[in-house]
Parts: sequence; C-alpha cells; structure tokens
Amino acid sequence: MSTTDPCEKCEQMLQPYLDRELSVVEVGEAEQHLNACEYCRRRYRFEESLRRYVRLTASERMPPGLLDKIKELRGQPEGI
Repeated sequence: MSTTDPCEKCEQMLQPYLDRELSVVEVGEAEQHLNACEYCRRRYRFEESLRRYVRLTASERMPPGLLDKIKELRGQPEGI
C-alpha cells in the first residue's frame, strides 16, 4: 500500500478546489492542509491570483481595430 504525499494530494485537489467542485469533506481536507503548509498555501494564492488576472484581462476590450490587425497578421479573413 502506497502513501500519498499530502502536498501531492493537495496539488491534485487544487484546481477542483478553486473551481468549487469538491465535496464538503474534500474541502475540509484541502483547507486543513492549506492552513498547515506554507508551500501549498503560496501555490494556492498564486493560482488564485493567476485566475483573477486572466478574468480581468479577458474582460478588457481590445482597442478598435486590434482584432482585425491580429487576424490580418494570422492570415485569417476578417469575417471569422
């Protein structure tokens, strides 16, 4: 029987935790580990801030004409 490293298990649970896909029991396990492990807590904060950054940048509008210029550079027709 192999023992799973607690940090490895936390890493496997991190994305589902951030996506709020874990059961109540799993959330408790993840939070207990995050409260006790500085390394995993830093990783969690990084992932959370990365997601926040992506949401922010994905919601900002491009300047007029930029999307057409990108399509032109990629060689795609403007109507796509």
